Amino acid sequence: MTKATVGDHLLDRLRAWGVSHVFGYPGDGISGLLAAWSRADDDPRFIQARHEEMAAFEAVGHAKFSGHVGVCVATSGPGAIHLLNGLYDAKLDHVPVVALVGQTDRSAMGGSYQQEVDLHSLFKDAAASYLETVNVPEQLPNVLDRAVRTAYARRAPTAVILPADVQDLPYSAPEHAHKMVPSSLDVSGWAPVPDDASLARAAEVLNAGRRVAMLVGQGAAGAAREVEETADLLGAGVAKALLGKDALSDELPWVTGSIGLLGTRPSYELMRDCDTLLTVGSNFPYSEFLPAYGQARGVQIDIDAHMVGLRYPYEVNLVGDAAATLRRLMPLLTRKEDRSWQHTVTEGVRRWRTVMERRAALSADPVNPEYVAHVLDRMLPDDAMISADSGSVANWYARHLTLRRGMRASLSGTLATMGSAVPYAIGAKFAHPDRPAIALVGDGAMQMNGMAELITAAKYAGEWTDPRLVVAVWNNQDLNQVSWELRAMAGTAPFEASQALPDVPYAAFARSLGMEGIRVDAPEDVEDAWRQALGADGPTVLDFRTDPDVPPIPPHSTWDQIEATLSSLARGDGDRRHLVVQGLKAKAQELLPRRSGGGR
Repeated sequence: MTKATVGDHLLDRLRAWGVSHVFGYPGDGISGLLAAWSRADDDPRFIQARHEEMAAFEAVGHAKFSGHVGVCVATSGPGAIHLLNGLYDAKLDHVPVVALVGQTDRSAMGGSYQQEVDLHSLFKDAAASYLETVNVPEQLPNVLDRAVRTAYARRAPTAVILPADVQDLPYSAPEHAHKMVPSSLDVSGWAPVPDDASLARAAEVLNAGRRVAMLVGQGAAGAAREVEETADLLGAGVAKALLGKDALSDELPWVTGSIGLLGTRPSYELMRDCDTLLTVGSNFPYSEFLPAYGQARGVQIDIDAHMVGLRYPYEVNLVGDAAATLRRLMPLLTRKEDRSWQHTVTEGVRRWRTVMERRAALSADPVNPEYVAHVLDRMLPDDAMISADSGSVANWYARHLTLRRGMRASLSGTLATMGSAVPYAIGAKFAHPDRPAIALVGDGAMQMNGMAELITAAKYAGEWTDPRLVVAVWNNQDLNQVSWELRAMAGTAPFEASQALPDVPYAAFARSLGMEGIRVDAPEDVEDAWRQALGADGPTVLDFRTDPDVPPIPPHSTWDQIEATLSSLARGDGDRRHLVVQGLKAKAQELLPRRSGGGR
């Protein structure tokens, strides 16, 4: 019997860690691994992306939607370089991902050989938590185990570099000898909690507050019941960072939705008017949307001691697992009998939902982008997995989609990279092949990455128990978010050469791949298009022709931003009278008497 190689043992070790899928692209720098995959009958499954960056994004999406480590693989040189954007996405969003990276033979190292890149220098920041090269077979189990274990423990990307010749060496386990490092597979569950004295100090702060606001992020995803019970005790309103959008159901009346520039008016008012802030599992970066310094006392809960105490001058920083810490904290809290603050928050949420309904109902040329998201909201399947791309589409995702318990959703929250929504959705489908996935994409992101990755979706769609993968494109032929940032923040008209996008027939391209493709040019066709896509028996691309002049108005519009926008128009932002009208109509919805509905 042929002795197992290092490549064979690596795949065996991945299987032992429960890794089911590895996302990658082939190259001769990983030939030994590919041969091992062939001998292993493709277990764990090798998922072929169109590009290594997409493989990394798919690993991130798989990790985000499964809760398990994501794994990607790339060849030496250019393949390794292409992984970086996805690994940085994992790093900044605190997602466990392991990158397996090929390298030229050891004998060629230092010889300016083809595809020889200093991979340690390349990956030392993106994979700072753990980065190592396997130089001899006896290293493998320890290096790979530490990479997986560290990715889980630090919620971070790690990288294992494998020279091509090492992959083909006969595997030898580490011996019971000096300078040999044995290893083990097991990781027990752990849920650290703060000490009793710290919990008592936190309870004193929270019990003293009369108007308590909570901010939750992705770190609270496994603590929905505890967050809900804590909010009930404190009579609090709860805002959500974008990465925590699925951490708590939007059906709860005192959940104010997303916070920040892409957030809601109730979340802005919650932070503006509170006297106490409890942050759970979030490091939302924009401190200007948190209470003013000195306005509110603060308590933070985070599992990572390195990340506490940021963004706001919290009095008490509790280092611990969100659910376990809240369970320890709740018996120390006194239930607030005065519910007037929570009632105020709830009324603000009701008012905002009416505003959003009115904004979605406004006429536009040809289709209001808010209406596209608003229609989807009431049609979302209970088990939907939603990914949103960066750009103006993230505004509509953040404000119009009300997530119910059991739904999952994510986006590139901290890196805010373009082009992640489609590969995220593909990674999610391999994590949960029995659930529908919906990717919300701007036309810029679709042209950047999404179109090529439709080929990956078409390649594997027949393997998914629930074949639905809906890719919805907001097609306005404009890099819209940047155009609005130029107007509102820089007071500058958009630069046509950088902002204008070619008109691409996305639906026709999808049909060329054997998918469904539907083009929507009129608002009366939006609902039927969503219905067809969500009832299809395979992947579907929806090409919504949307109006670029509908503004992604922040939850509060300052006079500085208004003046900057008007200044850009005065300096020749084309013939944009339509833009002015759309902006005024959208803002006016906040001032109208409270009622429901309205014609488009």
